[in-house]
Amino acid sequence: MALLNFRKRAEAPRAVSGDLEAFLKDYSIEVMPRTAEKVEDFRALLPEGTRVYIAHIEGTPIADMVSTAARLARDGYKVMPHFPARIIKDKATLADWIARYQGEAGVDQALLLAGGVAQPVGDFHCSMQLMETGLFDKAGFKRLHVAGHPEGNRDIDPDGGMKNVTEALRWKQKFSETTDAQMALATQFAFDAKPIIKWADDLASAGITLPIHIGIAGPAKLQTLIKFAIACGVGPSLKVLQKRAMDVSKLLLPYEPTDVLTQLAAHKAANPGFNIERVHFFPLGGIKTNAQWAIDNGGASAAPAAQTA
Repeated sequence: MALLNFRKRAEAPRAVSGDLEAFLKDYSIEVMPRTAEKVEDFRALLPEGTRVYIAHIEGTPIADMVSTAARLARDGYKVMPHFPARIIKDKATLADWIARYQGEAGVDQALLLAGGVAQPVGDFHCSMQLMETGLFDKAGFKRLHVAGHPEGNRDIDPDGGMKNVTEALRWKQKFSETTDAQMALATQFAFDAKPIIKWADDLASAGITLPIHIGIAGPAKLQTLIKFAIACGVGPSLKVLQKRAMDVSKLLLPYEPTDVLTQLAAHKAANPGFNIERVHFFPLGGIKTNAQWAIDNGGASAAPAAQTA
């Protein structure tokens, strides 16, 4: 298989599920400028054309974000920087960011989200306000992704329900019908396939048909994942990790997302209309570790000639 070109170890390829290999096609992955600096050559890890999100954490200078985007674009990747509403001062700042990303890195894709800060620094507090500026359409962005929450979000629904999250998705669904950009949901990570499947099916039943790029935590130490899961507000599926932590035989072994992805892949194969379209990795145990796991399990992005935006 072509993906073996990215293998750095001289070993026989492991047998992988055909369903899983198909499900991992065109997966995406997330980096931050400070983690990207530690990667000598992304081309040794990720197939050309992979979509790479760049997380914009509060306090990160926009210059660092843009230079990371430019580097990844030069290496042949589809770059999708975060635009967190609550750390963008005003419309002029947003326009400046868009212009810098386009001028220096040719960016035409963005993940729009509220951002993880409690107090907005300026005029924006949610991704819908960013979309309402019209600046992304004016700049000709080809893709706009927005956040999805398979297990809810207590920042949006303090009671633990899904009412406000669902209403926001209804708004975004309507917006998708007015923009030329392709839209999709990029979700928070979760660890249990059953609630993910139910959530996706519930959205479809509610008329929310935006394709889903499901967030999955990459291989990592169990303690690391539990820490991130709690910090990010992961809900009921956190029990999967807690149960594993109680098993002494597994406590010291690194977590891998094989089980959850195999189950989702099997469901997708049995239900082709299932609205999870792609896998998006959060490399909580490191980019290199995550990339190697993807290679070992059949994941590769399409060759550039076969890609769509």
